[in-house]
Amino acid sequence: MSNAEDPPGGTHEAVPGGTHEAVPGGTHEAVPGGTHEAVPVAPPAMSAAPLSETPVAPSQPAATPWTAPSGEGASAGQHGWPMAADDPPGNGGELYGQAPGSGVVPPPLPVSHWRNPVDRLTRRLPTGVRVTIDWIVTIVGAIAIVLLVKAFVVNPYRIPSSSMEPTLHCSQPAVGCETRLAGPIDLSDRVLANRFLYRIRDPRRGEIIVFRTPPEAQIRCGAGGTFVKRLVGLPGDTVEVRLRDGNGYVYINGKPLREPYIEKSRRSAIETYGPTKIKPGHYFMMGDNRAQSCDSRLWGTVPRANLIGKVFATYWPPNRISLH
Repeated sequence: MSNAEDPPGGTHEAVPGGTHEAVPGGTHEAVPGGTHEAVPVAPPAMSAAPLSETPVAPSQPAATPWTAPSGEGASAGQHGWPMAADDPPGNGGELYGQAPGSGVVPPPLPVSHWRNPVDRLTRRLPTGVRVTIDWIVTIVGAIAIVLLVKAFVVNPYRIPSSSMEPTLHCSQPAVGCETRLAGPIDLSDRVLANRFLYRIRDPRRGEIIVFRTPPEAQIRCGAGGTFVKRLVGLPGDTVEVRLRDGNGYVYINGKPLREPYIEKSRRSAIETYGPTKIKPGHYFMMGDNRAQSCDSRLWGTVPRANLIGKVFATYWPPNRISLH
């Protein structure tokens, strides 16, 4: 398009593909594909007032609203409207960190085609079969996780005898249990044992421990398997139980052991024990209810390999929830 200056009092119309010439006092008629020819018109009537000496600024063409092109070469802009590659000022390019009017359109976001292994293996199967397989894999995976946690991390236990009363309530109808009955609901204590703790540190005196009993327990107590007792003696300790006024008191290496977890009424003992030195790698276990506990006083010490885990919490019943 050629440049033209509008003479005072003239107007023009733009025709795509053509050129124009300004004619003072006339109008332009557009000839498609050609040039503009000036058509003289009658000059406007002159008023009697004198003409002003102030120069008149050339008229400016009217602003044409910008319209985003559609079709090929346009990309989606804000709110889904098409946005042209030549982004005009204020079109929204600034929304993408570009300067307004920069004409830079951000590249489209990549579409992710990632699938998990199950989707990849079953993508050619019917939808119903894929859904069924997905549910089966989910359920099997959940069961596997639970079993792994129970085997290596945390496992729940219950107390079958009154040997740890009143620290841990056993299940009725065992003699000496303090569990309150609530109809069919079992309110005996359920505890959680940390099964990996003793893989990273040694057991400590006073901890409540779940362990597998030595074979002698079945003979002396009429029961074996998994017991829950308190650790009293460590490897190398000399353990002794002395009687005072019918109550038994534990001595470790000749010194009385402080046991705040034992009630005085639970200290009764039938006979003395020891002194006995504990072998390396073995532990001496006793119940908190000394008169009704079949423990290391009868069937000996427990090897380190038989220790299962430390009891760290009671989680049932709700009124007995606590940490140990």
